[in-house]
Amino acid sequence: MAKIAFVFSGQGTQHPGMGKELYESNSSVRELFDRADQLRPGTLEQMFSGDDETLKATENTQPCLYLADLAPAIALNEAGVHPEGVAGFSLGELPALGFAGAFDLITGFSLTVHRGLFMGEATKERKASMVAVVKLDNAVIEEACSEYSEVYPVNYNCPGQLVVAGDAAQIADFSKTIKARGGIALPLKVSGGFHSPFMNGAAAKFADLLGKTNFAEPRMPIYANRTGKPYATPIANTLSEQMNHPVLWENTIRRMAEDGFDTFIETGVGNVLAKLISKILPGCAVFTAETAQDCAKIKEALLNA
Repeated sequence: MAKIAFVFSGQGTQHPGMGKELYESNSSVRELFDRADQLRPGTLEQMFSGDDETLKATENTQPCLYLADLAPAIALNEAGVHPEGVAGFSLGELPALGFAGAFDLITGFSLTVHRGLFMGEATKERKASMVAVVKLDNAVIEEACSEYSEVYPVNYNCPGQLVVAGDAAQIADFSKTIKARGGIALPLKVSGGFHSPFMNGAAAKFADLLGKTNFAEPRMPIYANRTGKPYATPIANTLSEQMNHPVLWENTIRRMAEDGFDTFIETGVGNVLAKLISKILPGCAVFTAETAQDCAKIKEALLNA
């Protein structure tokens, strides 16, 4: 019997029209989206018809992706595909926590709105950017980062891929250094230097907000970016520290495999996490769920095999 995990997409995967099909076809998704749009008017317009530049702004990306991530998870759960654990990449950790019951879904949306605003403010204070470095060992990339005053290894994605954040001018020079050492630095579609000291102020503001939030006992394990292990209480500390510390994604997926998870479903937008998981755990079962058709195929594969 498969042990299923839902993993929720992070920033960089957003696109106009995300979530629209499930909004139109699933009443539970529509109810959540409509309630969210009442709380933050214009969210659905951004999701369904916003341009790339609008969606790239982190204060818009995060609330939109939160909903788009949850839509297929809700549809799959209603179809009888039930996970025994969850994880989310960066922003994706918020819908993961909400889906697992650490807070209700609208509370999670409100938290995500504030998180996006805090991080959006931080991106305007300092011009920073992020690149995915491939074809080099982590140790080589970490050494290259140490040669710059404001360049940091931040997302440990999978073997052969480490994301780096830094001052925009230094990242440009860093990319040349990476090329000289045989690697490639690929720019990411994000607006700031996330999971680095550039987010210290945002993390402090979010920590204050989380300190006023009531958390419930989750219904299932939630694996944390910050530690690579299941969340322990207090949830607030780990969730706020995630913003200005590295995402230990490879460690997270390996720990989930150790805990018996052998089937991973990326819920949300795109297939970035699915590709990373396949590189971390070759041969495991990996699916992507963004549309109603995706959900139907997954149900057929897992429940009717």
